Amino acid sequence: MTTADRYVEFATREAHGVSPTYERLAHAVARDDGLLALLDDLPPARRQPQLLFGVVRWLGGPVDDPAAFRTHTVAHWATVRAAMLTRAVQTNEAGRCAAVLPVLAALPQPLALLEVGASAGLCLYPDRYAYRYGDHLLGPGEPVLDCALTGTDPPTVRPQVVWRAGLDLNPLDVTDPADVAWLDALIWPEHAHRRDRLRSAAAVAAADPPELVRGDLVDDLPALAARAPAGATLVVLHTSVLYQVPPPRRAAFREMIGTLPGHWVSAEAADVLDWDGVPPPPDGALHNVLALDGTPLAWVRSHGQAAHWFDRPRPRHG
Repeated sequence: MTTADRYVEFATREAHGVSPTYERLAHAVARDDGLLALLDDLPPARRQPQLLFGVVRWLGGPVDDPAAFRTHTVAHWATVRAAMLTRAVQTNEAGRCAAVLPVLAALPQPLALLEVGASAGLCLYPDRYAYRYGDHLLGPGEPVLDCALTGTDPPTVRPQVVWRAGLDLNPLDVTDPADVAWLDALIWPEHAHRRDRLRSAAAVAAADPPELVRGDLVDDLPALAARAPAGATLVVLHTSVLYQVPPPRRAAFREMIGTLPGHWVSAEAADVLDWDGVPPPPDGALHNVLALDGTPLAWVRSHGQAAHWFDRPRPRHG
């Protein structure tokens, strides 16, 4: 896939209907030979639309107008390029907890939750957030995470998490204003509700900071998993992470996961884990596949705003 194709796909499958600003901007970049040449000088993993747009926003540049964006980006390319080589897309969207909650709540409690690609660890608190599935409210407090849930019943209880830890190549500190500013820059321009949610979720995490370990998802996961307390169900969780991992390492991760005790909960694009036999997604927008222990269960939107369970019996866990 060319860089131009990558930006068109982002515009049509991810930003369309979700962020008019980024949809317009991604199409403009895809048609701009000058910007494409600059991007093609970066390693393929560093050419992501989300990374480019987030870096420009983080550095104070404009994203509302494609022409102004181009002028600013070209004029400050050395700074933009340096940031794109050192920063990473670490979108820490607490809303994803709403999409995976039906799985977590159905597992044997209590849980020892270990997130791979944890960023600042905001998805390690599914027991602390409140949820709204249509008219069904679950839990008190803030933030309230909304999810359009179809194909299964909403959970009636939140999971009990007695141990939480995260693994990341570059963990972010939820108590560090600079790291929180980077997370804010990764939120799409129109999404004021996600900024409010980030602040609320960051306050929850800052009150009881998670244990975050700098490390590799293959080399360092077994040792961290071994620290989970006895008597708790180990759950290794990851959402929208493996697309950034080279295919050979994905394969090694998948093989290694099978050697660990407990359960594996994933929400990744269908082609990332090569899921076979899943039904078509509910529409043309980008969906991830929610899976438990390698069994696909549902299509979920990348920010957790919707989860469409497949037309098949819901598995029982225990």
